[in-house]
Amino acid sequence: MTAADVITAWDRADPDAIHPLRRVSEEAYWESGKAQAAMLASVIPDGAKVLDFGCGDGRVAIPLAAFGYDVTAVDASQRMLDRLAERALDVTTVQADAEGIAGHLGRRRMDAVYALAVLIHHSYEDCLHIIGKLRAATKLGGILILDWPVSKTPTEADSWIGVTTWSRQQQEEACQRIGLEPVDSDLPWGVYRAVKAAA
Repeated sequence: MTAADVITAWDRADPDAIHPLRRVSEEAYWESGKAQAAMLASVIPDGAKVLDFGCGDGRVAIPLAAFGYDVTAVDASQRMLDRLAERALDVTTVQADAEGIAGHLGRRRMDAVYALAVLIHHSYEDCLHIIGKLRAATKLGGILILDWPVSKTPTEADSWIGVTTWSRQQQEEACQRIGLEPVDSDLPWGVYRAVKAAA
């Protein structure tokens, strides 16, 4: 599947289909976002300029902004951004895919970037492309938090809701090429520092 296929499928999906907690209750869904925002706040410096890539309807971006972060919420789906804006008018929203981030930011770079539900659904090639664009949007020394899982038996997603996993070696090689240095953390996602890419 291409990145465009994944974006189209997510855009058309019923809200109950895009997160299992929505089937429990709206309250459970939004509480899970608050919990994830609190986890992110444990590694993102106070007051940082943060980009939420693949923000959806703001489940994590809204509570993170409430913690005092300057959040830019980016999603390819205008439908998702409209839902976010209904709940939080003070969060900056940008309709863009990975390619469009640079056009919005210009020369500005973010202190932190996170993508919590994007990379797992893309092919290896698309995933690398997206991570490269997210790294380019992050200032040197900044933090990236990425849903970039490793497995002893790596596989590529075969559907819009499938999961792509990487071998540890594939991920290490990609980090060197892109300019990411792993950071130890207790988070369920990979945490990286933006560094100069290997020559």
